[in-house]
Amino acid sequence: MAEVKDIDINEKEKDLESPPQSDNSDTDSEGDILRAAGIDLTQDDNTDNVLTLRMWVLAIGFCIVASGLNTLYTLRQPSLTVSANAVLLLAYPLGKLWEKTVPAWDVPLRAWSFSLNPGHFSTKEHTLIYVMSNLSIYVRLGADVLVEQEKFYGYNAGWGFQILITLSTLLIGFCLAGLFRSIVVIPRELIWPGVLGVTALTTTLHNVSRGETSFNTWKISRYAFFSIVCAGSFCWYWFPDFIFPALSYFNFPCWITPHNTVVNQVFGMSSGMGLIPITFDWSQISYVGSPLLVPSWAILNVFGSLVFWIWIVAVACYYTNVWNTGYLPFQSSNVFDNTGATYKVSKIVNAASTYRLDVAKYLAYSPVYMPITYALNMFGLSFATLTALLVWVALNHRHVMVEAARRIPSVVMESLPGRPKTVNDDETGAPEVPMWWYMIACVVALFMAIFAVEYWNVGLRWYGVLLALAIALVFFPPLALVYGTANTKINIDIFCRIVAGFVFEGSVLANIWFFDIGYITTIKGLWFAQDMKLAYYSHIPQRKLFLVQCVGMVIGTLSSLGVLNWALHHIEGVCTSAAPNGFTCPFSKTHFNTSLIWGAIGPRRYFRSEIGYSSLLYFFLIGAILPIPVYILSRRYPNSMWKRVHIPLFLGGLNFLPPATGMNYGSWAIVGLTFSWFIRKRLHAWWSKYNFVLSSALDSSVSVAGVLIFLTIFFTGASKHFKWWGTDVYMVCKYSTATPRTLDALFVRVTCHAFMDVVHFY
Repeated sequence: MAEVKDIDINEKEKDLESPPQSDNSDTDSEGDILRAAGIDLTQDDNTDNVLTLRMWVLAIGFCIVASGLNTLYTLRQPSLTVSANAVLLLAYPLGKLWEKTVPAWDVPLRAWSFSLNPGHFSTKEHTLIYVMSNLSIYVRLGADVLVEQEKFYGYNAGWGFQILITLSTLLIGFCLAGLFRSIVVIPRELIWPGVLGVTALTTTLHNVSRGETSFNTWKISRYAFFSIVCAGSFCWYWFPDFIFPALSYFNFPCWITPHNTVVNQVFGMSSGMGLIPITFDWSQISYVGSPLLVPSWAILNVFGSLVFWIWIVAVACYYTNVWNTGYLPFQSSNVFDNTGATYKVSKIVNAASTYRLDVAKYLAYSPVYMPITYALNMFGLSFATLTALLVWVALNHRHVMVEAARRIPSVVMESLPGRPKTVNDDETGAPEVPMWWYMIACVVALFMAIFAVEYWNVGLRWYGVLLALAIALVFFPPLALVYGTANTKINIDIFCRIVAGFVFEGSVLANIWFFDIGYITTIKGLWFAQDMKLAYYSHIPQRKLFLVQCVGMVIGTLSSLGVLNWALHHIEGVCTSAAPNGFTCPFSKTHFNTSLIWGAIGPRRYFRSEIGYSSLLYFFLIGAILPIPVYILSRRYPNSMWKRVHIPLFLGGLNFLPPATGMNYGSWAIVGLTFSWFIRKRLHAWWSKYNFVLSSALDSSVSVAGVLIFLTIFFTGASKHFKWWGTDVYMVCKYSTATPRTLDALFVRVTCHAFMDVVHFY
């Protein structure tokens, strides 16, 4: 493994505001960014407590609670997240309380002993509590696929399958991060912006005032600022979430003309374009992640994608009835049949057909019709992203990849016991995690995955597991390079769907588990790699991090599956439109529609459809071509706007849409640009001191308030007795199926009167 050197925080490095291929610095150095986030790689207190009884008790407790609640909330629309920042906030007073009240007794345990109270509650303990609770995000990803299998396809494989498949995918993601850590974790130019809020919050809570006096701005401390914002945000969130939900979906044009079709299509926030992205709900703004942690160049690329692909291209396609989308809602997670009704998958795939397509029933029923945003983003842009990502890596990071590939044999041999090593320690001075540890974990993960799919007969065979793992190995490094610089994920799941559609044609269950092993594992790997970077920033020995992550995977899996099985059998109407408090399973529904297309119908039959979806294949070519001129122009004009153009982000940055909407991405971009560009330029000292703390305060307060409101108001049924104009008015702006008439007549009416209706509204 390459030697890890300390970063001189006074040394000018690459600007965070520039994509990684740029060699030009701007106004801020890497050291400025790290200092603003409370990171100092030049100092470490080796006497700090790390693996203490206090850390284990708090970490396991928060992991159980966060994993359970996040699994519950993945069934909800809008989905809330008990962020690990909220755990950081709540763990701090508990850790200090333990420090002050528990007696410092040594407990003997055979050859060794441990202390009930080791003294000072350190930032390293606090960070490891965060790391274990952060596993709650990973397990909820697997829960979506389990829900899809049980609620939408009607196959409950039981606890044994659930535990094995969840643990195996977690372990595969863990191994991906470990095997590629020399490429995606150690390089100092990969800052991983997602951890900056964590380090800022831990620094603030532990009252480390390093560098605060150097900021020429407000005198209020970060801790006081965090406390005020957190308390205010906690109180405010009761309004958009319960008291006045119209503040969350602030689609006021629809309130004025609720029955106007075009106004609903243009300004609707759930089924329309969301062209006025105004919301007063932080959970809506941060639906795709906190915008305060994303560099401005990345936000501009994603926002440019929203404007061009959704608000221009998709609108043009919709009103010219491309693929018959003019008869469907502009935005939806559902797919439809030839009558405009939601597609009834049970007619063509069910237990009687062993979850394979009944071709005769399919031909007698209907092809699958997709809303325009679903077809364009989930399919067309996903195709383009695949080829763009590979070409982008080849152009900008080929030397790193080639060098890493050459060093793999030597790294593996050096990691074996008794072999001489060129580098023995990680940057904390502690022994590095040997490569063979991750390789053993990978073998265990493969055994569990293969046993699960073969024993429970979910359609996927052992060679499908190996093929899915090969795809994850190919795409994980480029995905990590993007996420480590832009804090934005790229969607490549369609590639897994198509491959499975060819190899296991007609089998929906094989498709969803191939997707889980081939793609969801890479997303989990990104989170593991991010936590490894956090450990480097926090001077936590990597072997101790390895142990904490392994324990957390087991605890998080059991907690998540326990809550999931409870919810699916005790929440009335769960995963249907009649579910209380929005428990409609939006992510599972989106996965279900996709697996229906690629698993049951299959790519061959799908692209031969008379609807004309074969034209989406041209996006593969578009994605392969676009990075080339951008690369040439950025090299020829290094100080121009081209250095900020990131084609994989421009094509794949809208990966949450659907179920996210134009309102989510629009408000996210507006808030993000306000802080990362306007405030950062005009009030740089204020931004450096408070930006990351503000993000943590908003995330943690909304998470805590959301859980409290759900448990006390919605789950108890108290919300049924609270209704007024503000709780109902936003619901008028939803798509409704038109009365039966010829489709051509409907389209002509909408198209001819669209412009006049908008003019009349104004």
